[in-house]
Amino acid sequence: MSDTIINSRHNPLVQHARAVREGKEKNLLFVEGLRLCEEATRAGLDVEVAFHTAAFAAQERSSNLLELLCPTAKRLQLINEDVLAAISDTKTPQGVILIAQRPDTSEATFDRSQNDVPLLAIMHGVNNPANAGAMLRVAEAAGASGIISTAGSTDLFSPKSLRGAMGSSFRLPVWDGTDLPAALHWCAARGIRTISTSLQASQSHTEVDWTEPCAILVGAEAAGLSADEIATTDLSIRIPMRPPVESLNVAVALAVILYEAARQRRGGRDSRQEVESGKQEAGTGGRREEAGGRSRRQE
Repeated sequence: MSDTIINSRHNPLVQHARAVREGKEKNLLFVEGLRLCEEATRAGLDVEVAFHTAAFAAQERSSNLLELLCPTAKRLQLINEDVLAAISDTKTPQGVILIAQRPDTSEATFDRSQNDVPLLAIMHGVNNPANAGAMLRVAEAAGASGIISTAGSTDLFSPKSLRGAMGSSFRLPVWDGTDLPAALHWCAARGIRTISTSLQASQSHTEVDWTEPCAILVGAEAAGLSADEIATTDLSIRIPMRPPVESLNVAVALAVILYEAARQRRGGRDSRQEVESGKQEAGTGGRREEAGGRSRRQE
């Protein structure tokens, strides 16, 4: 622990932290706030610097966090409130910021992390960091086994994405930076069925057998997936909605689908029989009035 306080915004270590915050140091993360720093510490991230104020260290819960960091972080650094404000990515800083190593998001590591029946989400062109973070949180909560994020999507480890995920980014396996054809090929090679959302789909999300290895593909918030992208997946589905609603927020849509998958996976054989029964009912002309599901637009 450093007993010397940093009082200058121009200190090289402070400038380094700002570069990490702005995404200029690709191998490092900018983690801010008590709860998120606790999650990062529990997840075993390699912390290079833990910045904190004297007021933060004086609180019991905060002091416990610093005690946990003391033997593992390379440096604990005291800063004053003005320096904290200069580094912070929020309007109301909580007094603690970690600079940590980014988790391994390579294809090889992601591949090794998967179980025999993967349930994945592929994020293609999602560009809102808050939405992306929420999707990570939803995916972990629903029991997904990982996230694939294509090149051009928002950085899942930016400060805003990390806050939206509330720790899920540190635990859920992620493969990022690939392109969509490579992600779909990876799934096909492993027997993972790829599923997209479309207004024109004949099946609803509840009529799919999610107990098999599956990957759900979601697109950008404004435009969703193109017809060509939908055509590259094995199956397209819709989420029934009452008129005049025709779209859902992308994180909400993903949650609806993943929780249906989780429900079926908990139910095992009974859920599979329920899906088959639903398909037969749909095929005999039992029509319901329902709005088409998602993907013309994801807000």
